[in-house]
Amino acid sequence: MLQKTLGIVLRTLKYNDTSFIADLYTEVVGRASFIVRIPRSRKTTVKSVLFQPLALVELEADFPPNANLYKIKEAKSFYPFSTIPYDPYKSAIALFLSEFLYYAVREEAENRPLFAYLQHSIIWLDECRDSYANFHLVFQMRLSRFLGLYPNLDNYHSGDYFDLQSACFTPLRPQFHSSYLLPEEAAQLTVLMRMNYDTMHLFSMHRTERVRCLTIMNEFYRFHLPGFPVLKSLEVLKELFDAD
Repeated sequence: MLQKTLGIVLRTLKYNDTSFIADLYTEVVGRASFIVRIPRSRKTTVKSVLFQPLALVELEADFPPNANLYKIKEAKSFYPFSTIPYDPYKSAIALFLSEFLYYAVREEAENRPLFAYLQHSIIWLDECRDSYANFHLVFQMRLSRFLGLYPNLDNYHSGDYFDLQSACFTPLRPQFHSSYLLPEEAAQLTVLMRMNYDTMHLFSMHRTERVRCLTIMNEFYRFHLPGFPVLKSLEVLKELFDAD
């Protein structure tokens, strides 16, 4: 059955000489994979240039039951980017977050609040003109709410450790594993948890602190999401932001 939906591009992978597979997070069916033919003429209704990392597309596709690959009948840009493809910092963030979402968001079912959060975040990044160096950290932390992983800040007390495996603050050092944050870093985590897109510029964070937060977030998701890897784009992002 043909159905219209908005979608966010997570990854593309060459299938053969005439087509590629695009993994999207959609508004109506959640995570989905589409077969996209590489256009041979300008009159095509599906242009491959639309499928860039985090691109917002509006498409019409056939969604037969129990299918693994869907066919797109028509696709167009829903929100043409004005800065992300042309700013090396934003492009690196988009590449990192598209890889992150590819592994983090696996739900093959409608989740409109999650889709709305992703859409709002991507547009916010594109429209923001400065002070977005912490964007990806805030994005990852706040996404954990939708995945049921968000730590309970109400239980935090000064001097607590943070147990990465159980995703909670604790006054006692974990005894049976070494995957925890010492009190100083646990306190920094609470600062990150209080940030949002509009206030994150008020929180000063040095490059080394940002790199450490990136590493911690990657470890945190690896503990709690099966199959979540060390992201390939992680090292690129670590090297990119030398200052706010």
